[in-house]
Amino acid sequence: MVRASRPAVVPDLTVNHVEFYVADALQQAARFAAEYGFDPFATSGALGGHSDHFSVALRQGDIVLVVTEPRSARHPAHAYVSAHGDGVADIALRTTDARAAFGRAVDGGARPLTPPGQPEGSPGALTAAIHGFGDVRHTFVQAPDRAGDKIFLPGFPDTPDLSPHTGTALLDIDHFAVCLHPGTIDAAVKFYESALGFRLVFEEQIGVGSQAMRSRVVQSESRAVTLTLIEPDPTGDPGQIDAFLDSHLGEGVQHIAFRTEDVVHTVATLGERGVRFLQTPDSYYELLGRRLTPTGHTTEDLRQLNVLADEDHGGQLFQIFTQSTHPRRTFFLEIIERLGARTFGSSNIKALYEAVEAERIKTGILS
Repeated sequence: MVRASRPAVVPDLTVNHVEFYVADALQQAARFAAEYGFDPFATSGALGGHSDHFSVALRQGDIVLVVTEPRSARHPAHAYVSAHGDGVADIALRTTDARAAFGRAVDGGARPLTPPGQPEGSPGALTAAIHGFGDVRHTFVQAPDRAGDKIFLPGFPDTPDLSPHTGTALLDIDHFAVCLHPGTIDAAVKFYESALGFRLVFEEQIGVGSQAMRSRVVQSESRAVTLTLIEPDPTGDPGQIDAFLDSHLGEGVQHIAFRTEDVVHTVATLGERGVRFLQTPDSYYELLGRRLTPTGHTTEDLRQLNVLADEDHGGQLFQIFTQSTHPRRTFFLEIIERLGARTFGSSNIKALYEAVEAERIKTGILS
């Protein structure tokens, strides 16, 4: 169901970068580089000495990631990692006016974390931060005029003009999937509408067997920032969202979806680099033809790589999820290709469930 929402408050928001708090920044940076083709291009803080943190910045396409390791109990990454393990701590939003964005967000109900100010070593820049959900914040980033369209990261030295880096053909961030406590999703939607001018663009109730969840998708006026908010339905049996909340010890980002223009090529390349994906039973592809005829890829291509397909009124999408390497299984990645589709593959949840059931019946494994 698609619904129009209130007028935008801050129309120019885009994703500046995503910051992870991690136990070992070098290890995580090396993994993003070796497996996903990201290019490390700057560091902040120090592994030793008096710095309270060490950070590595990486990029690919329009995606900029920062992995930050605490070097002192004073740094907020220390408490975050102690509570949740490695995870997303900041979805930083670039804007042309951080002061105005912060003021309007607070007026709209946001809890202020850091008032507007100039980050150290970045004359002409301005940042401010608000609370988002769980232990995740949103930092508004206003780059100095001299930065132009260059990558700008507060707290990092100026980066040189960087030529486009294609890596494994990951282009940008399609969406963030956020797990919320039951009964809180409507308040979260209202928060993003009133504080950040997001719009509710999609909503649905998903039932899979005896499990159920509610999903609401909010999107910035620029359409550059999309959050898929998900809460479990407490009337159903506990499922993956409940498991996330229990293991993560609260709300947070369950996965990030990276967009590509050729999911078959990208997934094959990532597989060669060592990325492991969730497996899909053959029965899923045997039933796929009842739902759609894939465009641009053959069913056999999708089958060989375990890629899922879905269709809505706008077109098709292809998606696949990585196996989680997080010790608590609370974070993973999605690779997605859109051919006009505007939704998020919810039909695949039901289709996968039916396929798994068909596989169980075919093999005689019924429990």
